[in-house]
Amino acid sequence: MALSKRSSTSSSNNNNRIGLILIATILGLYTIGLCASIWHLPSPTHRRRRWVERMKMRFGGSINLSTTGIEDVDADADDYEDDLQEGNNSGIIPKAKWPISIRDEDGNFDDVVHPGHKAKGNPDVIMSVPKMWIDNPVSIHQNKLMSRELAMKIGSCATPDASGNHARGDSCPISERTIYVAIASYRDYQCRDTVTSIFERAKFPERVRVGVTDQIVEGEDGPCDAPYRPCKEDPEQMLCKYKSQLDVYQVDAPLAIGPVFARHLGHRMYRGEYYYMQSDAHVTFTRDWDEDIISQQEATKNEMTVLSTYLSDVVGNIDKNGKSLINTRPIMCNTDYESGQKNKYLRHGSQPEAVPTIRGTPQLEPYWAAGYSFSRGHFVVNVPYDFHQPMIFQGEEMSIGIRGFTIGYDFYAPERSVCFHHYAEGANKKARNKVPHYWEHTNIYAGAGTKAMYRLLGVVHMNPEIDRKEWDHTEESKYGLGGVRTPEKFYSTFGIDVLHKRTEQHLCRFVETGIMHKKFTPFLRKDGMGIDYDKINYKFKDPLNGEKGSEDGDDEYEDEEDEEEE
Repeated sequence: MALSKRSSTSSSNNNNRIGLILIATILGLYTIGLCASIWHLPSPTHRRRRWVERMKMRFGGSINLSTTGIEDVDADADDYEDDLQEGNNSGIIPKAKWPISIRDEDGNFDDVVHPGHKAKGNPDVIMSVPKMWIDNPVSIHQNKLMSRELAMKIGSCATPDASGNHARGDSCPISERTIYVAIASYRDYQCRDTVTSIFERAKFPERVRVGVTDQIVEGEDGPCDAPYRPCKEDPEQMLCKYKSQLDVYQVDAPLAIGPVFARHLGHRMYRGEYYYMQSDAHVTFTRDWDEDIISQQEATKNEMTVLSTYLSDVVGNIDKNGKSLINTRPIMCNTDYESGQKNKYLRHGSQPEAVPTIRGTPQLEPYWAAGYSFSRGHFVVNVPYDFHQPMIFQGEEMSIGIRGFTIGYDFYAPERSVCFHHYAEGANKKARNKVPHYWEHTNIYAGAGTKAMYRLLGVVHMNPEIDRKEWDHTEESKYGLGGVRTPEKFYSTFGIDVLHKRTEQHLCRFVETGIMHKKFTPFLRKDGMGIDYDKINYKFKDPLNGEKGSEDGDDEYEDEEDEEEE
């Protein structure tokens, strides 16, 4: 009997133990489900969860989507993938929307390794960044000339057509064509003034959206979207009135690694607007700048036009009401080699400024400038800033310019200035010289810029003497060349010797005078899809060195064969 009792007791204990395990399992699963439900509740301000980012980053704090002054922004719960539509050339083009904001895109972010820290062997510094509107540019340009039909599918109209489609191409009224403005700012106290100027001076501010990469020291620097007074006290401030059209991606200053990376983040905030504009964070705009610059863009009759220039100084050139006081403008043509970061590369110098030689349209130029650029929105899609170029300052303009040239884009100097730059000169010298620069953290990323420069020059074939194994080829097709033209065509046309690192001098004699414009624009394709450089055989030579530029069949210049015989 005793043995039987012990067996019974043991069996009962086992049953109790199993029951307790089942109860604990059920409670555990319930707790996990409850936590998951709480975790996935929508964030009321769409700010990235700060403590998670701090866990991901062992250095420099967090990367956050700034929401200063933004209240009750409605989240669009539509699945991003549901908005994709098939485009030509097998390209995937997201559905055009307006209005639109990255604040409406919870979950549409990528976790990426910070490129500066990656270059230093620290792959555990993770950033959460907006996804590209179109992740793979090759899916659009297909390494050949983009069709006009495809180009018309990129670009939103503020009002949809009868079927609800915002991608209306050139049937969209000019006053309703949307504009995305990208600004890269590093601890710049004038950033909010620049944004204010953009909205305040636009003729149609309701079709403008601004995206700012705001690299600041929190608590020391004023955020770019922070109005001078609370919106409740003065709701008519531009930063309050148009707060839903301003996206600010805030970055802790120690994570800043130069303008290339900051502007790459700006490209990530593009969401299919009709036009794309890029400017510095210390710029003042003219009255009705949007109407003016679009009219200049359209005057070229070239879908592949990119208006770009170094800006004139603000001092003495614009009145308090936003009216330009000058009829001159700079043009990009003065460029030569310089040394730095253990490389030789092309760098723009001071550009000539004068009354335009060509009137009624912007004037063709060979080079692109980062300080101001205006184009159709597909320029961002096809020529995104390279994610893998940390600590690059000199060289970014060659990278974008030459890559853009190979994809089929043409650069023009605007006929009229629509904004002016606050240089650290004259009346602005004292204040502007107090603004810090990103290279105050150079010691953190020592050596990263040299490696990045090898890549930059290698991608555009500017360092043929360097073994291709010496530089990083990560995502080279994404941030690389197109198939419409070659870099070698650019170099031979404009007198650049990439092997011996020298240029034919006095290129401005060919560009500023309008000769380039008059000789090249007749080769604009009939459908307006860029200038056909296959029909251009011109090779610039220094006119003050006893040589003339050469072009087959042109009596004004020596024939290439005759020049070779001499």
